[in-house]
Amino acid sequence: MTSLAHDGAALAGWRYRRLLWRRAGLVVGLAVLLLLSVLGDLASGASGMGLGRLLQGVFDPQTLSATEQVIIWNVRLPYALMAVLVGAALALAGAEMQAILDNPLASPFTLGVSSSAALGASLAIAYPLGVAWLDPGVQVPLMAFVFACLSVLLLQAMSRLRGAGVESLVLFGIALVFSCNALVSLLQLLASEDVLQQLVFWTLGSLARADWHKLGLLGLVLLVVLPFSLRAASAMTLLRMGEDRARSFGVDTRRLRIASLLRISLLAATAVAFVGTIGFIGLVGPHIARLLVGEDQRFLLPASALVGALLLSLSSIASKLILPGVIVPVGIVTALVGVPVFVALVFRRGRRA
Repeated sequence: MTSLAHDGAALAGWRYRRLLWRRAGLVVGLAVLLLLSVLGDLASGASGMGLGRLLQGVFDPQTLSATEQVIIWNVRLPYALMAVLVGAALALAGAEMQAILDNPLASPFTLGVSSSAALGASLAIAYPLGVAWLDPGVQVPLMAFVFACLSVLLLQAMSRLRGAGVESLVLFGIALVFSCNALVSLLQLLASEDVLQQLVFWTLGSLARADWHKLGLLGLVLLVVLPFSLRAASAMTLLRMGEDRARSFGVDTRRLRIASLLRISLLAATAVAFVGTIGFIGLVGPHIARLLVGEDQRFLLPASALVGALLLSLSSIASKLILPGVIVPVGIVTALVGVPVFVALVFRRGRRA
């Protein structure tokens, strides 16, 4: 009997290790697909510059003309890399949100962070601050980030109220979304023609204004947040098994949710402040990752970031190919892809209920 029990334990351990290696292999596979997508994004564009010429310009810029160097280093590389960082930030935030709220339809936009950021950016565009030392180009992302942080403070205050559970937090976020969207619409109604064009373009979501400074800031945010997310992965996995079980293992669920909310807000606010409102990446990315690697947050979080980066990179390619010679705002592409997936998730959840 002892021998049989030992053999059974050894078999179970071997199967578990095999599962872990399989999930790790899938994460590596996603990274490879992302690299291929980035190369495709770099090679797509109206200039007709091939991939070989692009790679030559990356590794040996002096062999290219000044115009080609500008195309590569000031346009295509920032555009392609911004798609990767924004997609990773939004999907990672979405994965954490779905874990702490135990709601498969949750995303960073559910809590109104992006809508608040859109309101702040719209105010900066319509009524720029007359501050001499503050560059006008900095005001839009700065106001977007400030308003996103204000929405976080409201959500934190809401979460500390007695009797305010997960459902109350989601409902408050939805109310915040509608309120901010209504105010943005009011600004559009009152704006002049030139200002209205800027407002509409920003709220559609676009990677066209990417530059190395914004890439550095967003990359730094991801670099700082990701280790804390991975450190909390085991606790979030326990939380997904149930609130009571997580507490029985010593997890402070309230503290876990507050810390996760701060990370979600920082990721979403920074991404939206730089590229505008891009929806559904934070919703769809974690679900695709969950189908691949399961619910173990140790693998789900990095897989979600990679899937989100891959989705937005592919959307970036599609935005250049839909209309020849015109770059369609990537927010339109992600919405066209995300709406059918969102509807499918709603019906799937309804059937399970």
